[in-house]
Amino acid sequence: MPNYTWDHIHLRTPDAEATATWFERMLGAEVLRSNPHGVARIDVKLGGAMIFLAPVTPGDGVNAPPVTPYQGLDHFGLKVSDLDTVVADLKAKGAEFTMEPNVPRPGIKICFLRGPQGISIELLDRDPKYT
Repeated sequence: MPNYTWDHIHLRTPDAEATATWFERMLGAEVLRSNPHGVARIDVKLGGAMIFLAPVTPGDGVNAPPVTPYQGLDHFGLKVSDLDTVVADLKAKGAEFTMEPNVPRPGIKICFLRGPQGISIELLDRDPKYT
């Protein structure tokens, strides 16, 4: 069996700069700017994974973002420690939560926030004794 590892997530956005700034301000992501082939590019590095930001302009033929929940890729999850402190920090920054912290089963506490263009992001705090 081949060994698969994550390379990137690709997000289409009408405002790559604002999207990158949101990930940097809210989640501490590293914003990477480059200019390959003379074309400005913005990517974000978050939790060891790359998020490629692809600009969308009117007339590109790209559909509007779906309203959550929908079929297909629903959200991505980020593991954190001390979820309550993380949530308080994000709320102080103005983050919008779609699900407040809760414990769906012993050993895990979760919540969801809304990112740019309605992206759904789950934050998880796992108790190692349950894994």
